[in-house]
Amino acid sequence: MRLDKYLKVSRIIKRRTVANEACSGGRVSLNGKVAKPGAEVNVGDVMTIRFGDHCGKYEILSIAETVRKGSAADMYRILSEDEGVAAERE
Repeated sequence: MRLDKYLKVSRIIKRRTVANEACSGGRVSLNGKVAKPGAEVNVGDVMTIRFGDHCGKYEILSIAETVRKGSAADMYRILSEDEGVAAERE
């Protein structure tokens, strides 16, 4: 599955266009490398997403074309979420 679609289906990012822009802008890394929107995701991959001062690191647990809203969070595991840059400045 494409990275931008995975971000939308898993509801880590609510809209696919926003997910696509985040990937194109270099704010999403997959297994330590900056990833394009069309990068293939696999179970076990680790992705890092940076939005402003927020930085989240997630492990992909499952991949599905469609998921109900209540089950979306089961597709990934949060490894860390922090305010990154803001915390470093203080």
